[in-house]
Order: sequence, then C-alpha cells, then structure tokens
Amino acid sequence: MVKLNVNGKMHQVDVEPDMPLLWVLRDHLGLLGVKYGCGVALCGACTIHVDGAAVRSCVMPASAAVGKQVVTIEGLAEGGVHRLQAAWIEHEVPQCGYCQTGMIMSAAALLTEKPKPSDADIDKAMTNLCRCGTYTRVREAIHAVAAGPASSAAAKKVGG
Repeated sequence: MVKLNVNGKMHQVDVEPDMPLLWVLRDHLGLLGVKYGCGVALCGACTIHVDGAAVRSCVMPASAAVGKQVVTIEGLAEGGVHRLQAAWIEHEVPQCGYCQTGMIMSAAALLTEKPKPSDADIDKAMTNLCRCGTYTRVREAIHAVAAGPASSAAAKKVGG
C-alpha cells in the first residue's frame, strides 16, 4: 500500500512501490490528464508537480511521492480554468493536444519560480516535446500570463 497526497486529497493505493507514478495516477486514481508519451522522461507528456517542481511521472516510482504534494492538471486550478489554460486557448497553442497538459504543468512550475521569465528562461524550462511544433505559441502564452491577467482576454472570460 502506498499513501499519496494528490490534488489535495489523500489516497491509499494497493500498488508496488516501484510502479511509475504515471500509472498510479492514470490507472488507479483515474486522472487521465497525465499522458504516457515516451516512458523515459524525454517528451514531458507525463509532467506533474511534486512539491511544486515539474517532474516526469513516467520514471518516478510511486514510493518517491509518499509524503509529498502531487498536483496533476486536474488539480492545477481550483474549480475552473487556470490562467495558463486560458492563455493556451487565446494563443491557439493546442493542435492535436496530446502534449499540452505536460506543457501547461511545466509552464506553471516555471512561472512559480520565475514570474517574469525571459525567452531564454522559457527555452530552458520548456523541454517538453510537441510534435505539432507550437513552441512559438507556447512562448507567447507564457509571456501573456507573466504580463498579468489584464493582458489575456480569455482569462477575463473564465475569471482567471
């Protein structure tokens, strides 16, 4: 049994301690926002927050998350749309959408660490892969959020 704090709720799951956290979140807790991409921590589709840091859940054993705060895309915004999600919509970032939850989680961790990131900061932090190649729009969306809520029409619509 592994006890995990995920999105502010305690969960006790009957899994092997070395099971990747990705599969605990998806298969045992039903949190399908975290995606499987490469399985070797390269693509970033599985990015979540562990104690506020962006982490690739496909290579993190469930036991490593015990006693820590785990946040998935489902827990990023309380009762609505996070301002990054609104900026993603406004800047038309998603195409196929598969990588986007991981991208948003990486961007949220970046903005927590550096509220006004430079292009170089964004390039360094955003190591997630996007097959559709929306990197320019990702950067624009991050800068829009960093500039504040007044800069985002979509954020105004969703209260964010």
